[in-house]
Amino acid sequence: MTNAATKRNFGLDLLRVIACYMVVQIHTGEFYYIGPQGEVLHTANAQWVGWLNSLFRSCVPLFVMISGFFLFPISDTRQFFKKRLTRVAIPFIIWCALYAVYFYLTGQSTFTEALKNILKIPVNFGTEIGHLWFVYMLIGIYLFAPLISQWVQTASRANMQLYLVLWGIALSVPYIHLIFPEILGECYWNHTPLLYYFSGFLGYVILANYIKRFYMQPAAWNYTAGILLIIAGYAITAYGFLHRLPTENVVMNVEVTWGFESINVAMITAGIFIMVKNIHTSSSTGVTKFITDISAKSYGMYLAHIMLLRTIFPFIDPHFASAAIKVPLIAVTTFFSTYLVIKCLSYLPKSKLFIG
Repeated sequence: MTNAATKRNFGLDLLRVIACYMVVQIHTGEFYYIGPQGEVLHTANAQWVGWLNSLFRSCVPLFVMISGFFLFPISDTRQFFKKRLTRVAIPFIIWCALYAVYFYLTGQSTFTEALKNILKIPVNFGTEIGHLWFVYMLIGIYLFAPLISQWVQTASRANMQLYLVLWGIALSVPYIHLIFPEILGECYWNHTPLLYYFSGFLGYVILANYIKRFYMQPAAWNYTAGILLIIAGYAITAYGFLHRLPTENVVMNVEVTWGFESINVAMITAGIFIMVKNIHTSSSTGVTKFITDISAKSYGMYLAHIMLLRTIFPFIDPHFASAAIKVPLIAVTTFFSTYLVIKCLSYLPKSKLFIG
């Protein structure tokens, strides 16, 4: 193995691959509970999506934890921005433009609309491909990271625990809102209530570094705690979706327990992370190399997969009756097809511009 290979954390590579697949299956499931006009579908297939995909809502938080794990320390802010933002922003802009062209070539927009979509990239998404929201959020974390680098590296265990407790309470706010629509200073003229600064995806970054500093060594309790967190988090996530599905007609309402910034999804995420983080391999087998290669290409796969998913879906969907079969089958096919596309692109000159 090369020195570069020995420095890789196989457990985190595996986590990145798992998270990448989860994203693909989450987006596959949307065909079966969201209707053509954005309405909720009250069908048996939608029920299957609730059972299958509730566990996979941890996909984006896992990506954030993995990214946050490697963020610190930041000693040279200029170099940090140059490396991180270039690697993330340039492929993002290129794929936004490619999606605009894709929409034009598939008859979903006019040539003029395609040009407008490209010009709109600095505003939001460019083309209306919703999964690209993730990149704006990630860049926001990168912009903030140098400001907290020293604290993350030197804060006491108690101080980090205090932050995580308050973040956990903030993650519970969507459920508190079911009883009290406005709490702790919320009102139409104030959008920054008491726990505002402890909310958001930054908490996953802090959680990753808390585990890195104080609980990175393998321990038997990792698996017990991980399993309990996953079971409890999944139970809340799935029950909330399935309970609301028969009566709710608005997607936002049926997805209350599916929020990435909810306490139950955070529980699943933490459980998976602490269970997988220390998986290692002492030999360079074909399987480990394959997983590492997918991990290295996961950002490009994230950006590209919707294009492949929309192409593959109509070929598989009509041949099976139940989403219990269709969702994983379409997701697996899309996942490996996207990997092959990104793998081919990686052989092009300046391939980093496409795959990050």
